[in-house]
Parts: sequence; C-alpha cells; structure tokens
Amino acid sequence: MLRVMNERAVFGEIFRLGKVSRPELAQATGLSKPTISMALADLERARLVRPIGLRTGNAGRAALLYEIRPEAGWVLAVDVGREFVRLALADLVGDIAARGDERRKGGETPAELVARLGELTRELADEAGAALEDITLTVFGTPGIHDKETGSLQLAPNLPGWERPGAIELLAGVVPDTPYIVENDVDLAAVGEGAYGLGQGVDHFALVWIGTGIGMGVVIDGKLYRGAQGAAGEISYLPVGEGDPLVNRGRGMLESVASADGVVAQAARLGLEGLTSAKDVFDAARRQDPIACQVVAAESDHIAHALAGVIAVLDPELVVLGGGIGVQAGDLLIGPVTGRLRDLVALRVPMIKASTLGTEAVLLGAMAVGLTTARDLVFERAVAQAPPG
Repeated sequence: MLRVMNERAVFGEIFRLGKVSRPELAQATGLSKPTISMALADLERARLVRPIGLRTGNAGRAALLYEIRPEAGWVLAVDVGREFVRLALADLVGDIAARGDERRKGGETPAELVARLGELTRELADEAGAALEDITLTVFGTPGIHDKETGSLQLAPNLPGWERPGAIELLAGVVPDTPYIVENDVDLAAVGEGAYGLGQGVDHFALVWIGTGIGMGVVIDGKLYRGAQGAAGEISYLPVGEGDPLVNRGRGMLESVASADGVVAQAARLGLEGLTSAKDVFDAARRQDPIACQVVAAESDHIAHALAGVIAVLDPELVVLGGGIGVQAGDLLIGPVTGRLRDLVALRVPMIKASTLGTEAVLLGAMAVGLTTARDLVFERAVAQAPPG
C-alpha cells in the first residue's frame, strides 16, 4: 500500500509539473531519492511515464527528465449542443490529436444521435492513430440536468426523447465498454473557464451562458458547485421579464425574453423586419439602428436584473459572459449591464467580461474533467495489473 501511495504521489506530480527530474520530484513530494527512483521504475515498467533525455546547461551532473507517456490514456470530449455536436480526442497530457464539428440535423432520436456520435468517434480515433479500446474515458456535455435516478435528461427541450427513463444509458454505445461521464454543458463551460480561460486563479466566479438557451455555471472556492439535484445555475427560470408568447413554450421566464429567440422576437415586436438571428439584431445596433438599440437596452436590463440576484447570493469576484450572445455581443452589453448593476446591488459590482474561449468552452471543460479522472483510471488499472511483490 505504501508503494502504491508513493507511486501515486510521483505520478501526480509528473502530471502537474510536466518534464521533471528525480531531485525535483523528491522536493515536490518529500520522498527520498531512493523511493523516487523505485517509484519511477515501477511507473516506467507500467508504461505510464517515460524518460525523455537530460537537462543540460546547469553546473554539475545533467539530470534525467521524466514525463507522462501521452499514449497511456485517451480522453474523448463531446459537446452535444442545440445546433452542433463537437468532439475532441486528446492524449493523457491533454494534447488534442483529432477534432470534429458537425451541425445537428435536429429532431433525431436518441439512438440516431448516439449512432452518429459513434461514427464521428471512430473517425477521430482513426485520425489520431488510436483504437476505440484505447479510449480511457468519455465526457459528454449536454443541455439540461442528468437525473441519475431515472437515467434521463431533464430540462433539455432541444434534445427530444432524452427525457425518457434510461435514455442516458444509450451513450454507453458511443465507445463500448468504456466509462463515461455526463455533465451539464454550462457547468463544463465554467470548468473550462477555470482551467483555460478568464477564471484561472479566480476562486469565486460565475459563467453566465446566453445563447439559444440561458444557464449558469458556479465556481465556489475553486470548485464547481452543482447543488442538491445538479440544478445549480438554472437561471433561465428566474422571474425576470415576462414570458414571451412568440418564443417556444417550456422555457423559463428569463430565457424566453433574453435568449437568442427572445432577442429576435423583441425586435420583431418593435417593428424591426427582415432580421432572423440575434446576430443580425446586434449588428444592426452597431450600425446605430434605433430599434435594434432599443432591443440591446432591453437585453441589458434583463441580464442586469438576473445578475443582481446572482451577485446578492453568491458575491462572485468575476462574471464571465459566454454563449453566442455573451461572446459576440459583449461589446454592446457589458457597459450597460455594469452601469445598471450599480443601481441594483448594494455590493461592489464584480468584473464582467466576455469569455475568450468562444465555442470551445464546453469541450475544454469536458477535457479538463476527463484528464483528471482518466489519470486516476489509468493509474488504478496499472496497479491492478502489476505483479505482486
């Protein structure tokens, strides 16, 4: 047990530090140099780490460097969006070996969607030079909430059929006989922001996703907060604005007025004709179209009222705006939203910034979750397969 604990500590530090020498590992772990050497020998024999040459340039003996063996594991990240599916296959150190995007047909059954995801996965594996059985873990990001008791996906109207009991279990067919994780897409986007984006080094922040849908990922003390039912951050149901009859039924009040469809509906109601997307409306506002500017003002007010409640409850250091509207219209929204918040909240208004990750946020979050879990899985498998002694 002590040997395994030492190996896990060394493996974790190599994962964290990258290319590292034995003396550096001894300093990082507090283990003796002979113990480090024994652990490295075991990890190399298990094909989890490898030597990669000497560090030169310093006085004294050149130090042999070790790194994680990239092919020791593979992580598949899948973003099942409302309009697109996005996939990425990365090795154990996080280097993406293959990437694919495809527009969803819409209205496909869960079985049809899973079959297509399986085809795309096989294409990615071929491109990366890996076999399906080499994939250690798959992380799926989806809209809605994964109800683990029924195996269904709730509050995801754009994924018809997934609300049926057992539907989530179909995802096991994407990479057969491989563990998988299902997470809310906006939660994963928040993880992505914390690992690769504006949330790096920020202990308390919220990622507010504004696009075809609205949601929020909450990070407290550097960790994702899910809530008792996994529904933390479902701000689309905040009582902000009034439900818009021009927008599809089944949405929360905030989402019905502040999502992309809500923006287009508001523009049509005010008489702005010929615009079919929220992007069109925001582009018109940049041209100083008076009606489009009215729509932007209303959108800013809706967002500010929603954030006022978020700030009062969570007191975040940072609010990151993501999603199509949050990223593409940040230049139009951040100033008015910040100004409105100064009138609405008694606390200091946190920094509000547009995400720099764009459409990659969910995939990157899935990758961050997957790499951490896959590291443990490959280590546990190697220990289980190691001969006693």
